[in-house]
Order: sequence, then C-alpha cells, then structure tokens
Amino acid sequence: MGSGGVALVLGILWLFVAFYLQLRVAGIVLLALTTLLWLAIAAFFRVPNRVIPSDENLLVSPADGVVRDIGIVSDHKIELFEGQELLCVGIFLSVLDVHINRAPSEFKVEYKRYKEGRFHDARSPECIRENESLVIAGTGRAAGRVFPVAVRQVSGAIARRIVCSPEPGASLVKGEIYGMIKFGSRTELYLPCEPWMKVAVAIGDKVRSGSSVIARIDL
Repeated sequence: MGSGGVALVLGILWLFVAFYLQLRVAGIVLLALTTLLWLAIAAFFRVPNRVIPSDENLLVSPADGVVRDIGIVSDHKIELFEGQELLCVGIFLSVLDVHINRAPSEFKVEYKRYKEGRFHDARSPECIRENESLVIAGTGRAAGRVFPVAVRQVSGAIARRIVCSPEPGASLVKGEIYGMIKFGSRTELYLPCEPWMKVAVAIGDKVRSGSSVIARIDL
C-alpha cells in the first residue's frame, strides 16, 4: 500500500475514533444532565421529616421560606371572614425550598376558594393581588381557644399548579401536610387580630413548615 493509501486508511480511522469519542462525550453529557434534572426534581418534591412542637400554645409555619411581610389586612377577599380584619404573615418560597404546606394548628376547614390569575414573580406586589391562588379557611383551635384561621397558596412566576386536598368539612391536625405549590411561590397565613395572638417571627426570618413557630397564644 502506498503512502496515499495509508493516509486514507489513517484518515478513516481518525474520523471513526473522533465520531466514537463524540458519541461517548455526548452520552456522558446527556447522562450528567439527566442526573442533574432528576436530582433537582427529587430535591423539589422532597418531604423531610419535621418535629412538630407539642406545646398547644404554639402555631407552626405553613410553609418553608422567608417571611416577606407581616401586617393587618381587611381586603383579604375571604368571604368566610368578610368584614373582619386579619393578621397576615406572607412567606416567599424559592425554587430551592421545600414546597409542601402544613396546617398551622388544629384546623377545621369550612371554606375553600380557587382564583384564576396571572403568574407574577412571587416577590412582587402584583403577585398578591393578581396571581392564581387557593385559600382554605375555617376554625383553628389551640390552647383552649377557638379562632379564625386561613392559609392562602399563591402561584409564582414559575409555579403553574397548586395542590390542595382538603375540602370543607375536613379536619387537620397541627403540622399535617395538606398541599403543595409547585416551583416558586408564596404562602400567606391569616390569624385573628387579638391581643392574645402573638406573631413569633420577623420580616426576613427563615421558617420551616411544621417545625418553625410562627405565632403563640398568650394565656
């Protein structure tokens, strides 16, 4: 075989090796991306064990995230509590947070309302007024007191589905998982404006659903 033939054979072998290596690299890259995607989904849908405070005076956070705002509201649009001022604690959930929701106290569900809406960033003021949301409300019980309580799940810019299983008539225990907002969102807890209901968090605090104390009842 002449030098030309050798060069041709070597060229073909080089192309074969290069193509084979590209397939291997592409396969490794695809495997890595698939693994990362699986890990991200598994992390998002994780349901960690939480120690629920046994003290009956304590109410727990309904969501993981950062407390964004605390205030008294009268335009909450919860018909069950129409005309009542309520104390609202708003929690922002990033895509890295656990997204399950838990009951803040013993909770008898008497009202459920879904509202279609937009998908603004969960940190924006427009999110509170315009985004898709779902509210459950009813009667809370703790430390011998009976009081109005509601939890509002609000979609964010990435979130596209709210999951909320309880229907009116359902009873939840403190810390019980009842729903989820998928991929970045906001959760609002509504409590009575009473001197004996004391908020136990401040704006900027990091909270965990079921284990972080969000309010306490003074006896």
